[in-house]
Amino acid sequence: MSSNEKGSTKSIMSIDLGTAKQSGMPAGKTTSDNENPVSRFPRTTSESIKLLRCLREKNMLVPGSGLGPDIKNEYRRIKRPLLSNAFGKTASIVDQGNLMAITSSVPGEGKTYTAVNLALAFAQERDNTVLLVDCDVTKQGASRMLGIERRRPSFTDLLASDTLSVGDALLRTDIPGLAVLPAGKPHEYITEMVASQRMARLVNELASRYSDRIIIFDTPPLLSTPETQVLVGLVGQVVLVIEAGKTPHTIVEDALEMIPNEKAIGLVLNKSDSLSSRGGYYYNYYEPYGKKDDE
Repeated sequence: MSSNEKGSTKSIMSIDLGTAKQSGMPAGKTTSDNENPVSRFPRTTSESIKLLRCLREKNMLVPGSGLGPDIKNEYRRIKRPLLSNAFGKTASIVDQGNLMAITSSVPGEGKTYTAVNLALAFAQERDNTVLLVDCDVTKQGASRMLGIERRRPSFTDLLASDTLSVGDALLRTDIPGLAVLPAGKPHEYITEMVASQRMARLVNELASRYSDRIIIFDTPPLLSTPETQVLVGLVGQVVLVIEAGKTPHTIVEDALEMIPNEKAIGLVLNKSDSLSSRGGYYYNYYEPYGKKDDE
């Protein structure tokens, strides 16, 4: 992926996640269940929560699940440009490229499924660790999927407290290289909390505390809540998940207008029926977002 302007990379990526949830050849194990799962991630809380069995049953991107090899390869393709913007050849043109917001225009497009699987894909990297932050405090989709919605302290607890530290709230998991931060209880003033200096300091700490860490924020849909517009302004990269064939083009354009042009923006087409040489999956890059408007 290349760009002549800072943080202006636009890419289109398509994956049939609807098919992925229902079918696929069982994947062979690549990591022993007895392997020490926390050696690659800095110590946080004293316990390690068990996610592997739950994610395997949900056919997510973990060893032993029913997720097929085609879908696994799609996530490998999707994560490569994101990694390049964070740590690779294009990192110099993307500020805080290791901070990534996964969002959608409206509810029901598959953003949480994509966010969790991307986090799992990044956790498979040999040189990086990943933190998944559930910022959707209303739906708590990622927290509910992982069974951690009642865990405290949480994302909202961190924002509401002047004494809690990041290390107090992060949860280690039995997935090597993955830590998670649950959403917490809904808050009447969540938009103001996300826009606060406390949130800015939290994001800066997450971005700089560990040089190899990727932080994925599972945010609410852009057009549903005002806090997401604040959140996408705090990260370096934004992945917009679009339900192919259902979400109107005008809705997608409205959502894109809410994302600052200097951000690296990737579009993931979810539940796509597009045909290609790979048997139903399509993947391509488009020129930098905003470039046409400048010419």
